Amino acid sequence: MKAALCKSLDGPGAIVIEEIAEPTPAVGEVVVRVGAAALNFLDTLITRGKYQFKPELPFSPAAEIAGVVEAVGDGVNKLKIGQRVCGYIGWNGARERVAVPAKLMIPIPDGVTDAAAAGVSVTYGTAMHGLKDRGGLKTGESVAVLGASGGAGLAAVEIAKLMGARVIAVASSPEKLAICRDHGADDLLDYAATDLKTGLRELTGGKGVDVVYDCVGGEYSEAALRSIAWGGRLLVIGFAAGVIPKIPLNLYLLKNASAVGVFWGEMIMREPAQHRANMIEVLNWVAQGRLKPHVHATYPLARIGEAIDALDKRRVTGKLIVEI
Repeated sequence: MKAALCKSLDGPGAIVIEEIAEPTPAVGEVVVRVGAAALNFLDTLITRGKYQFKPELPFSPAAEIAGVVEAVGDGVNKLKIGQRVCGYIGWNGARERVAVPAKLMIPIPDGVTDAAAAGVSVTYGTAMHGLKDRGGLKTGESVAVLGASGGAGLAAVEIAKLMGARVIAVASSPEKLAICRDHGADDLLDYAATDLKTGLRELTGGKGVDVVYDCVGGEYSEAALRSIAWGGRLLVIGFAAGVIPKIPLNLYLLKNASAVGVFWGEMIMREPAQHRANMIEVLNWVAQGRLKPHVHATYPLARIGEAIDALDKRRVTGKLIVEI
């Protein structure tokens, strides 16, 4: 079978397509014939050995898959051959078949395509865990989403809107903000043209935002915190700006605010039942048409290096899907 392989940690340009052996399921595993795999910013890091998880070489990129169960290992009784499933597997998604723990796979409802199902685990899963589980978002509260036009940001815009929040999308161009508006954002803030702290305060009538969903980090985290409301929550999602900020603790004290870590990748291992419940809810929303995952582009397996390079160069809004 064909697989996209990282045989060295030299970035997406070094990925090769090769034939490898077919997998067989171990105890508690299923083999999934992959129909679609989704890429994330983490793929720009893992292909260089800079992600927090460092798989043994060679490995395939792509942490999310959707496909059909082709084989079932001993001890698996909740999935069956021929069933459509999706889920987050960490890496090795960019190959024709992959053996994965059955507990990571979520059934795909009728009416949801492989491309849509493949791309929901990381972004919508993180948004659910961040806004619902960790942020305690309430109906009527305001949410500022930093990096709102990316895959993680757009998912947060949509989930926050479904939870009844007022959503302020923060991005770096009018074109990116237009996409955010199409996905339900109530207000738009171009931080390339407007001071972030001032802009958020003005949009909230001086009150400040109740929740900051921060996918960006760098200098923007502190600026957003300085615009937070009394009792607000800064949700730490990631650092797309490439810099982990060092924020003075007195800013949290002055606003009675909280910094809340959102480590979704670890949560799904420690709290699998909560993760499964979140993903079933998300997939049902997709099936009902209440969520419409934005696919920026679809690539064939042979061009996966090109796709990850587009992520690396910040050319992507929404998700990139690799058809296997």
